[in-house]
Amino acid sequence: MSALRLPAERERDLLRNCAAAVALAMRAAPGVSVAQIAATLAAGFVPVATAWTTKLVLDGIVARAPREELIVLVAVLACVGCAGLVLSHLTQYLTNELGRAVTLDSQDRLYAAVNRQTGLSRLEDPGFQDHLRLAQQAGGSGPGQVLEGMVGIVQGAVTLTGFVSVLVVLHPPMAVLLPLAAAPAMVPELALSRRRARMVWGVGPNERRELFYSDLLSSLTAAKEVRLFGLGDLFRTRMLTEVRAAHRERRLMDRREARTHTTLSVFSALISGAGLTWAVFMAASGRLSVGDVSVFVAAVAGAQGVLSGIIGRVADTHQALLLFGHFRHVIALEPDLRTAPAARTAPDPAPAVTGAVRVPVRRGIEFQDVWFRYGDDLPWTLRGLDLTLPPGRALGLVGVNGAGKSTIVKLLCRFYDPTRGRILWDGVDIADLPVADLRRRIGAVFQDYMSYDLSAAENIGIGDVRALDDRARIEMAAGEAGVHEALASLPRGYETMLSRMFFLDGDGTADEETGVLLSGGQWQRVALARAFLRTGRDLLILDEPSSGLDPEAEYAMHARLREFRRGTTSLLISHRLGSVRDADLIAVVEEGRVAETGTHAQLLERGGLYARLFRLQAGGYGVEVPT
Repeated sequence: MSALRLPAERERDLLRNCAAAVALAMRAAPGVSVAQIAATLAAGFVPVATAWTTKLVLDGIVARAPREELIVLVAVLACVGCAGLVLSHLTQYLTNELGRAVTLDSQDRLYAAVNRQTGLSRLEDPGFQDHLRLAQQAGGSGPGQVLEGMVGIVQGAVTLTGFVSVLVVLHPPMAVLLPLAAAPAMVPELALSRRRARMVWGVGPNERRELFYSDLLSSLTAAKEVRLFGLGDLFRTRMLTEVRAAHRERRLMDRREARTHTTLSVFSALISGAGLTWAVFMAASGRLSVGDVSVFVAAVAGAQGVLSGIIGRVADTHQALLLFGHFRHVIALEPDLRTAPAARTAPDPAPAVTGAVRVPVRRGIEFQDVWFRYGDDLPWTLRGLDLTLPPGRALGLVGVNGAGKSTIVKLLCRFYDPTRGRILWDGVDIADLPVADLRRRIGAVFQDYMSYDLSAAENIGIGDVRALDDRARIEMAAGEAGVHEALASLPRGYETMLSRMFFLDGDGTADEETGVLLSGGQWQRVALARAFLRTGRDLLILDEPSSGLDPEAEYAMHARLREFRRGTTSLLISHRLGSVRDADLIAVVEEGRVAETGTHAQLLERGGLYARLFRLQAGGYGVEVPT
């Protein structure tokens, strides 16, 4: 039974996709949509009117009709031809205008849906990335293509009705034969459209890998290693391998389409030949006039062309609807993180995340038996982690690579939810808090901070979007991070683009005043300036905040950060243990659990993992640490 229901379910999905696509197009540009429908339908009458008017002109010439009558007929024919040209250009303009409106609206809806995924799990899912890639393609052109296809089908039906009416008058059997001969072509065309849609989905991984390698070959970030290690030929070869794999699938599809279309074209030509042979013999016997022959030939050719066009539009619209399903899939996805209930009841004291007055952390932030892994088939990253961030104090987090430190940060920011266990903020599970409200309480400098292709002011201002236009606050934050003088001395000061990606001068050459590139250390200071701008937060996360600075700058920066985080609940993460030694408490993470906690002095005295790591680092500087 399920197998029998599948085609019906598929057709219902197509109908839902069709309704959604038309609704999107009508909402994006209602006036343009209506005008396009009217112009397209009007254009459907032009071919029939042209053919019939041509018949009347030819019959008038043969019959030596009065000159005035011929002039009127020729004028009508000219007007019909002009109308056809005007409607053609008008329809093309309206189609382009509708495409622009639909693209704007669909992009807005699509990326609003992506932004609704407040965690990171969906962005890491290859299946979601494939849906998103096809949704980007279908969202921009799909609704307009569906509406255009549906209207085109109706236009074709109007034209076909006119031509069939002509054939009914001249030769009724031909009027029946043409539609019946075209009907079987619909089945293979729809099958081809489904195969093409499956092929587009199937080559998705190849195209994503092709994009990955092409980005590596042209990326400034990767350029040093690509050139130093001689990776260009390797990545180019791999990119071309993916291109060839995608082309192979497309070639197979193109061959299948060529065979099908060739067969259908031969069948169509046979029908046309039979009709033309009949018309010639009828004209030779004097039973058809010259005008009758011309309109018959035009009707047969026009009807075949219209039928072919209708079938093609049906197939194209069918494929567009299949792809538009990916757009509907993405925008219909529920958030990947559980949302807080509308009316949350929580034990007091509860965090004040929505009020205008800031209430600091009072009881602390607790990880209670937290287990986490990035996939059901992947090993556990955290294994029953119990950890407390004391209120108003700094907790240092140390451990070897892969111990789980970065995962703790991601869970704190609620980029993921624990697989098991809870994270409590003043006794309230953070999963019960609105994500946006929770994140407004957090300031952070991540180890893998972003370098945005924006102006210097915007690169800092995005740390608190409310301050994007507050130049005084931005410059103050830059001063705290020790990068104000560097930014102020740029060609256009804080308005200078920190990128060489976009701007060109009039003759197509790069203009040095439009964009500059900062050093790694300067970029890290810009990232720190975002944290300094984001004042008044209840939790401050500093993940390797000074790894790109020289020792003197690092010392000065840590002095500023100590003052900045004074009295604020803070989480400090660094592989340089000297950077966290002044934390109020230090937790050592090993294999997803807290192995030991204490102050710097207490941990050294215990002689555990922290003491061993600290002595290894201190030994590198020729400093002996008492055991």
